[in-house]
Amino acid sequence: MGVIERKEREREEMRQRIMNAARHLFLEQGFEKTSIRGIAEAIEYSPATIYLYYKDKNELLFALHEEAFLKMMAELSKVAAVKDPFERLIEMGNQYIKYALENPELYDLMFIMTAPMETLACRDEIWEDGMKSFCLLQAVVGQCVEAGYFEHDLDIETASLTIWSYMHGLVTIYLKNRMNMFGDDKQVERMSASYTLFIEMIRKGLKE
Repeated sequence: MGVIERKEREREEMRQRIMNAARHLFLEQGFEKTSIRGIAEAIEYSPATIYLYYKDKNELLFALHEEAFLKMMAELSKVAAVKDPFERLIEMGNQYIKYALENPELYDLMFIMTAPMETLACRDEIWEDGMKSFCLLQAVVGQCVEAGYFEHDLDIETASLTIWSYMHGLVTIYLKNRMNMFGDDKQVERMSASYTLFIEMIRKGLKE
């Protein structure tokens, strides 16, 4: 390995250390209480080192947020191989649940953690990462309409928001340990049963 390659690898390793520390502190302390100095202390470097990579904690949060969405979009995009649009919608929901359960910290940072929206918006205060994933859902719902699964005059945006709201609520209840109230170890089975029932409800409800 040459000098340039080694330096680039070391830079990437440091960037990842910074991001890992920031993610942990953002989720543990909250965005407002986390400081660049605190992140620097967590990796045992000076704040000046952080500023070589990120101009402030807003930019650092945005980088974490963007990375998490890229990972989720890669998972959701796998459903493109499913030919039937309604089956594609079902599989998208399965992938969403799978992503949340396998990446609870990332999901928390993306959808649950309180943070100023301006730190997550590139321009005009539009939440671009969130909108991209929502548009992917809208596209599949629209394909279900075209295939005759849902009414032709269905409001696709409202239907997509309703589906997303259910999915988010389901995984959040699980991730925040609210299903522990049942006193057993069947939380995942409950999620699966609830999702199956929801699918049947929208299959019938959006067709009437």
